[in-house]
Order: sequence, then C-alpha cells, then structure tokens
Amino acid sequence: MLDSRPLLFPSDFPGINRHPLRTLQVNLGYRCNLSCRHCHVDAGPKRFESMSPETVAAVLSFLDRHPLETFDITGGAPELHPEFRRLVREGRRRGLEVIDRCNLTILEESGQEDLGDFLAEQTVHIVASMPCYLEENVEAQRGSGVFAASIAGLKLLNRLGYGVEGSGLELDLVFNPQGPTLPPPQCALESDYREALGQRYGIRFNRLLTITNMPIKRFGSLLQSTGQFDDYLALLKDAYRPENLEAVMCRDLISVDWQGFVFDCDFNQMLDLPIEQDAQRLHIGELDASRLAGWHIRTGEHCYGCTAGQGSSCGGALL
Repeated sequence: MLDSRPLLFPSDFPGINRHPLRTLQVNLGYRCNLSCRHCHVDAGPKRFESMSPETVAAVLSFLDRHPLETFDITGGAPELHPEFRRLVREGRRRGLEVIDRCNLTILEESGQEDLGDFLAEQTVHIVASMPCYLEENVEAQRGSGVFAASIAGLKLLNRLGYGVEGSGLELDLVFNPQGPTLPPPQCALESDYREALGQRYGIRFNRLLTITNMPIKRFGSLLQSTGQFDDYLALLKDAYRPENLEAVMCRDLISVDWQGFVFDCDFNQMLDLPIEQDAQRLHIGELDASRLAGWHIRTGEHCYGCTAGQGSSCGGALL
C-alpha cells in the first residue's frame, strides 16, 4: 500500500485550537469483516490489533474523571471486540449518548444474532455505513454480497424500532463518495435515500450523514496508484470554506487508538499524529481533559477534507 503521509506535509492549513471536550471517540481495533475501498482505517479480516483489558479499564476510568456528552465507539467492526458490550453498558450507565459505528453486515455474522436486540435494549445510537442506495455502487466499494446483507441489517433494525419516529432509537446512515469527488448536498441526497430505500425496501432511518473521503491509508493509496492524488487534493483545497473551521469535530472530540494513545481526530490517528505534551504522546490513562481547551490541533493537507464545500465530520456535513 502506498503511503500518502509524506504528501500531506508541510501544509498551509490554518492553525486552530481546541474547545472544551464533549466527545470521547474510541477505536477498539482494526479487525473487521469487510475490506472497503474507501476505508481510512485500512481495517479488514486480517487485522488483529485489539484494545487490551487494561486500556479498556483506562477508558472507563477516564469517563469517571471527566463528565462528557458522547461516547463514540468505532473500529474496524467494534462489535467484534470482546469488551464492546461492556463498554456500551458502562457508557449508558454513566448517562452518556453511546454511538456504535456499525457496518450493518455485522448483524448477519455468526455469533452476533442478538446484537440488534442488545443495541436496542441499551438505546445505542447507530451510525451505519451505507455508501449508496444502489446495489452496484455498494458492491464496487465494499465487496460482493454487502448490499443484500446491509439491507437485511436495516430491516432488522427497523423491526426493533430503529429509525421509527417516537421510538427513541436513532439510526443514521453514512454516505461516502465512490471516487475522488466531494459529497453532494446532504439534504438533497437524504431525500433520494429516503425515496429509494423506502419505496424499494420499506426502510426507515433518521438522518443521512455525508462524509468526504480522506486522502489517507487505503483511499490515499488508491488515489496515488491511479494518478489522482494531486488532483483530489487540489479539489479539496479549492473548495475550502473558512466558515467550516469553527465546527470541525476535532474542536471538542478526542480519538483514542487501540493502544490508548490520544489524537485530535480519527484521521490523525491513522496518520500517527498524536496529541503531544513536551514532545511526549499522551495516553488516556494519564490525560487530564480539563487542560485540553486552547491546545493547538495538529493539522495537515488532509484537513482540507473536513473543510471543503459543505464540510465533513463524523456527524456529517457542517453547513
């Protein structure tokens, strides 16, 4: 795989600083049942990095020390981690909104037959990858059979109440472009999703989140191998909108990797750009979140992906 990191520095991206912390995002490891072309984590079935019980304990201790709003659990397929359900329960017990970054097909995996019931019982907010409502596009990006498994997963979640008005069970879908383009306007695309998935499959959901593909890891390597990297980066920079700066997710979120080290965002994590103090990377077990406000955020050319056009974050468009 070609490494895009050397192409992202130095950068002229504007300097930005952190706000008070609201969200803890934790990556439990890179093992996944899929190997998607756009995956910035480079996750897959042959990845075995996994958060240790000691680091899980450090994460929970951090939640006890610092009152937050959201506990965002990701991977890989985070549900494959043996401590996933414990972390969900502990987050909910502390009164946090718990988000599961779910690829939908995991609901069809052997050993996960009760996963949907568990997520509903815990009132987990599901953010599910569904990069298109057309089978051929999903299969091209995520692999053969993924579309059918995703539709089956969505139908299961709907039967449990997810995406149903008044149920309190939130189901958001995530769109990623097929190639080196910016996402279309989020509101218009959401309408297209509702019409296509509703009419063809009877599927309901709460929101569609559009996320720009980052020129890093697997997608960055694909851009380089096809000679499109420079053009894509130019597209992101030409579409830069300074009004997006105030709302980028790194302002009030930290991302924790499977080893427990702390990053400004999930993308910096994949580029190994940790939050540092006195040139030393910080571990979640020793982090005092009350001191983070005002700290400088580490940036590079990839940050134009979050600030191009309508903007992009783990919560979808910014504008």
